[in-house]
Amino acid sequence: MSKVLLVHAKGGPPLGHVLSRTAARADVHLLALSALPPVVARAARRLCASVVTPADAERSDLVSLIVSRAEDIGADAVLTFSEYAVVAVAEACEALGLAGAGGAAALARDKRLMRRTWQEHRLPQPEFRAVDTEADLHKAAEALPFPLLLKAAWSAGSTAHQIIRTPRELSAAWHRSHEVMAESAQLGYAELHVAEAQGHFVVEQIVTGTAPDWFDEPGWGDYVSVEGVVADGTFHPVCLSGRMPTVEPFTERAGITPALLSQDSQDRVVALAREAVDALGLRDCGTHTEIKLGADGSMWLIETAARFGGAMTVPQIEDVFGLDLVGMLVDHLVGRPVHWPEQALTPAQARGAAGSLVVLAVDGRGDAWRDRKVWDFPVVAKEVPLSAGSDLSVVAESSLADGSVVPVYDPAAGANTMAALCLLSATDARTVLRDFETLVDALPHVLPAARPEEVSA
Repeated sequence: MSKVLLVHAKGGPPLGHVLSRTAARADVHLLALSALPPVVARAARRLCASVVTPADAERSDLVSLIVSRAEDIGADAVLTFSEYAVVAVAEACEALGLAGAGGAAALARDKRLMRRTWQEHRLPQPEFRAVDTEADLHKAAEALPFPLLLKAAWSAGSTAHQIIRTPRELSAAWHRSHEVMAESAQLGYAELHVAEAQGHFVVEQIVTGTAPDWFDEPGWGDYVSVEGVVADGTFHPVCLSGRMPTVEPFTERAGITPALLSQDSQDRVVALAREAVDALGLRDCGTHTEIKLGADGSMWLIETAARFGGAMTVPQIEDVFGLDLVGMLVDHLVGRPVHWPEQALTPAQARGAAGSLVVLAVDGRGDAWRDRKVWDFPVVAKEVPLSAGSDLSVVAESSLADGSVVPVYDPAAGANTMAALCLLSATDARTVLRDFETLVDALPHVLPAARPEEVSA
């Protein structure tokens, strides 16, 4: 049987899902750069041929560590599903002569390089400037129209994203973004290979999305993502995922598979995603491309990642379209033939729909809950009325334990202040969207109130 070295770090699809699908295709050797979620630890010992957690001293040269471990086990493939380890794994695969994202992986990780590459290819995107110092930020603000969006170049989950509305806010935003990146690193949500990554930022124009020009009913967010894969340098789109509107500044609340676009609109979105991925020059990896949808058919590229979408995107695709993307990618990387979809799958080909909701302490309008609450999924499952045929579950490894106080939402910290991740399957995407709206409205009313001593603890 083929041997696969799976490099685990925070982020990406749930580890339990990834492990079971990889183990069905190969002997899995796990290199754990982040602690295993407690609910997955036992399964990891059962499913993996080996589990290695390197000491801190071994991590100083991450590429060499991965190469050495791959050579020790005779790996036929090395892969990761974490944004924070993508570049290191790609470089290790290059050194080992194995299939991987390739030398261009950093272009799909560093937002400065990504935007410059798309600029060279004249692809539509917000006007931007790379900023490495506070002085750079002030200079960029003289050239770009307000309001501006400050982004950490190597972040994920909208971490350290801040809207800057006036020149007076520039310095405070700069310092707060650095604080958030340092806090994220303490939580394990930080680039693992590029030591200076925390100091790299991009500031860009905020473009205006117009969801009603693209969707037939209200409630959808003004951007979508194209899920796909690059195999031997060829991009294969798989499907589109829709969104609920983001929470300010641009924190994702929910992803829904499939996105209910017309065939013509889907074709146009996929064509732009193809141009974006092709421009980056990726070779063998999953892809996740986010595209903002504007008025009169206008579009802007937000970003492309050299990995599959995070949260429950991959399990949703398996549930809705019957495609095990993890297993298919493993097959491809070890040299087995894989039949990727000839074109992006459509809502007409879906068997129902699925979505994942990030639980944040904000209501449907984006306003903070008035009171602190305690996360309690059994209460949510019992008290929130959902549509007939809808099934709601909680992703335990991505959620706080029942009885935990829900964090106060911090716009600068983004998904770092989430309480839980919920998965919903339903008869169609419209039902998922409506049930999520119901869930968001109900949460501050059905969750138990936190006691003063719990809040201060």
